[in-house]
Amino acid sequence: MIKHKLKEQTLYLLPEKALFWEEKKLLIIADLHLGKAGHFRKSGIPVSDLVHSKDILTLEKLIQRHKPEEVILLGDLFHSEHNQGWEIFKRWLKSKAPLQFKLVLGNHDVLEFSNYRMDNLEVIESLDIGPFNFTHIPEDHSLYNIAGHIHPAVRLRGKARQSVRIPCYYFGDQNGILPAFGNFTGTARINIGKTDSVFGIAENKVIKIN
Repeated sequence: MIKHKLKEQTLYLLPEKALFWEEKKLLIIADLHLGKAGHFRKSGIPVSDLVHSKDILTLEKLIQRHKPEEVILLGDLFHSEHNQGWEIFKRWLKSKAPLQFKLVLGNHDVLEFSNYRMDNLEVIESLDIGPFNFTHIPEDHSLYNIAGHIHPAVRLRGKARQSVRIPCYYFGDQNGILPAFGNFTGTARINIGKTDSVFGIAENKVIKIN
């Protein structure tokens, strides 16, 4: 992992594509997209739910390792309509009580609100914890905005025209964007400015790009 200082705060950028805010003891992830495998199967494309089980196991390990006081989910927790994948996640989440979770709603979080009714889950539109504002989609804000949604990635180029696209953390002047935590997601290449800070994730390591 890499320690990144931002707005006089200490953010640990983890190779598992999660952020740990040291001063507040918060674990922050974006774009888990649970249930996406079931959505594909419904369309006739055979995809195993094991991909989501691995993501939940990774989140479990991060909680055990960093012992956060709270977990912030920056939207697109669940990909589509209700299916068995959501019930599995609900049982897991309830088992983590009294650890509290906050879900900042994303564009894919379209389940009936009753599905989110759990003692240790709070559902919100956005979250302000100075000096940061947390949303799903990047927004302009008086605080420094940290969001997801984009699934940011950068392309690394090597010899003989070889190149590879890897997920990344992006921090601009007013906005930060986290990589998608879920492994069954695509990525979108982002443009990098001279003053931006960008950290790629490759071979279970976080590396500074810019």
